[in-house]
Amino acid sequence: FFFFFACFSMSELGARHLLIKFEGSRNPVSRRTGASTSGVTAAQAEQELQSYADKINAEGASEEVFAKYACERSDCGSFKSGGDLGLFGPGQMQKQFEDGVKGTAVGKMSGIVLSDSGYHLVFRTQ
Repeated sequence: FFFFFACFSMSELGARHLLIKFEGSRNPVSRRTGASTSGVTAAQAEQELQSYADKINAEGASEEVFAKYACERSDCGSFKSGGDLGLFGPGQMQKQFEDGVKGTAVGKMSGIVLSDSGYHLVFRTQ
């Protein structure tokens, strides 16, 4: 039983994220502000997200720094908890996002990840 549980729990992923929505997002409304993002182009969203990546990297790219900026800017409702999405298993998130998490080492920040929801930075916690 323990072996089965250990194998199952190892397949879970954990992450924080900072999401910037744009006109092409599947639901172009910020959960942080309630405002529409239909006037934001993909290029503007990506450029703004890169500026956040630069700030996070300049401040050491720790989980604490990432959480601070996710609280400040993320368009996801998880902004309230520093972008924390908790633990999730295979197939529970959009494929592009899950692939971005899997491609990022634990304790590190990803590059920019595009999903149906918008542009993300991901900080992998597990």
